[in-house]
Amino acid sequence: MGFFDKLKKLNIFANFGSELTEDFYDELEESLILADTGMDTALELVAELRRRVRAEGIKTMEGARECMCHCISDLMSVGESSLNLSTQPSVVLFIGVNGVGKTTTIGKLGSQLRKERKKVLLCAADTFRAAASEQLTIWAERAGLDIIKQHEGADPAAVVFDAASAAKARKADVVLVDTAGRLHNKQNLMNELNKISRVIDRELPGCARETLLVLDATTGQNGLIQAKQFKEAAGITGIVLTKLDGTAKGGIAIAIAKELGVPVKFAGVGEGIEDLKPFVPMEFAQALI
Repeated sequence: MGFFDKLKKLNIFANFGSELTEDFYDELEESLILADTGMDTALELVAELRRRVRAEGIKTMEGARECMCHCISDLMSVGESSLNLSTQPSVVLFIGVNGVGKTTTIGKLGSQLRKERKKVLLCAADTFRAAASEQLTIWAERAGLDIIKQHEGADPAAVVFDAASAAKARKADVVLVDTAGRLHNKQNLMNELNKISRVIDRELPGCARETLLVLDATTGQNGLIQAKQFKEAAGITGIVLTKLDGTAKGGIAIAIAKELGVPVKFAGVGEGIEDLKPFVPMEFAQALI
């Protein structure tokens, strides 16, 4: 199982008998809902499992377990799972509410990209939260990365302008942009992200761009609501799911992929600089099941 060994396993199939009865399907549905998949996703997965069990003539619980892993993996295989970093520079915007682990995720990803011999520039465009740029600076120092920042309260788009200029001058491969984590006023958020977007379009025309939404897996169904709002406001290309090592049940990842059609690209399962890895749907399904 590798990476997802750190995921708290629910072992959804553990308490079922050996027969594929109606009770089994009812209990499985309940277990999936308790694992934070949400009602609609649980119903769809169980219906798909029934269909495949009949079609493939599966008779054993082990066969059903393996089949369920494929059902989950298939449902989660939406969009492109790897980052598009095809231009020099490429830009990755990180969005999400405060406290989900955005800054930590940027530090970890920056460190990993540097190990891949990429020249990475961090951009501290979250100028509203006190100490946000200080926190990102600590990660920059830890990972040996350059950082562009301004004073607290500065215009985020101005910081992005500085970062774009620096990226061109220094021939950076990737610019990782931290943004303010506010959702209480969606219009403000949208205006701010649109302004940042216009600066990137003007200063780095044609650059490869990703907009990653960082979500705390422990928030369960609230995470899905957040994801829908951010998708409307910002148009996201991928999800980073953090805090999968603690009490998170993880099923929310399946719901997000199904409901939004957006791939989970990375998973965070710890505090260490190495504890951010590419998300592999089948490995995740095996850990969950």
